[in-house]
Amino acid sequence: MINSHTKRLGALALMAAVAVGACSSNGGSTAPSSAPSVAAPSTAASEAPSVAPSAATGIDPASGSITLQGAGATFPDPLYQVWFQTYSTKYSNVKIDYQSIGSGGGIKAITEGTVDFGASDAPMKDTELAALPAGSKMLHVPTALGAVVVIYNLPGVTDLQLDAANVAGIYLGTIKKWDDPAIAANNRGATLPSTAILVAHRSDASGTTNAFTTYLDTVSPEWHTKVGAGKEVNWPTGTGAQGNDGVAGAVKQTAGAVGYVELQYATQGQLTSAKIKNADGQFVAGSTDGVTAAAEAAVDKFPADFRQPPIINGSGATTYPIASYTYLLVYQDQKNADKGKTLVSFMAWALTDGQAAEAGLGYAALPKPVQEKALAELHTITSGGSPIWP
Repeated sequence: MINSHTKRLGALALMAAVAVGACSSNGGSTAPSSAPSVAAPSTAASEAPSVAPSAATGIDPASGSITLQGAGATFPDPLYQVWFQTYSTKYSNVKIDYQSIGSGGGIKAITEGTVDFGASDAPMKDTELAALPAGSKMLHVPTALGAVVVIYNLPGVTDLQLDAANVAGIYLGTIKKWDDPAIAANNRGATLPSTAILVAHRSDASGTTNAFTTYLDTVSPEWHTKVGAGKEVNWPTGTGAQGNDGVAGAVKQTAGAVGYVELQYATQGQLTSAKIKNADGQFVAGSTDGVTAAAEAAVDKFPADFRQPPIINGSGATTYPIASYTYLLVYQDQKNADKGKTLVSFMAWALTDGQAAEAGLGYAALPKPVQEKALAELHTITSGGSPIWP
């Protein structure tokens, strides 16, 4: 007879195998990776109003053949791949290569100057900014917002409600089975299996992890004391996987598993996500509307340096409690004038026309005040000290 301990080890081994299979490169690699397939934007999203490019809001790229290299967050990768393809269709002389290696990898690459732009869901820390080349300044250009959802694989359980104590307990390893009384109390009438909870988390330095652990650090004193928040933490339990797609794959292939990913990865992988209890006491599913509500409630507090932390437990009955901005990281002074002009052109397009594609891909567009600040920030980018877009 195979006992439950042996079954658990077997399941963990499968999760580890999936995680290794999903890891095609390490955090510092710039080897090509396959972009996940994404659903086409909905008609409603495609027809959503956007700021039309004009002399005030748009700039053409440099002429000639231009290739931009970028690397970083997996969180916005489905959106960015659509954006890059659409922009390159509009400007056929421009190619944008992006490697989704995680926010930590993106910060490392842009700091070392091996890419033209980085991408991160976690704003750079003061210590990371201090490590930049002497005399340089890094800009954080917000592009979108997303929800970090808790995905699970429980055959027969299609509606699951978790409060903050449940999520923290699962990731602390103190809640070990799905029919734990603490979970059952939030799911009266549901039949929860006595299945071991198999925890999946990120193995790479990740902005998604930063948002998720910031949530745990905010809602759980025990998590705050024992673990803390950041792009990387010492996990009390679980198996690591590379990227949002790696965590999604591990959960999808393992009965009893739980993980956290950006909303689009749950949708794309046809994975069920839990409703999370928000600050108003409502159990809310991850959605673009819930993220928009969180962003709008916090827009007056958006910092002057654009380094907005994850928006945790925002006010409002429909607000989803784990929301995060994602950023492009660019040097304020561009060494290559042609690449600099093309980069500014792309970002101006992304902040205007590109916003219309976001809802159909599982992201929330920028609140108008943040969009306007980001566009104004692009006018401060220079090359050799001269403004690229005066």
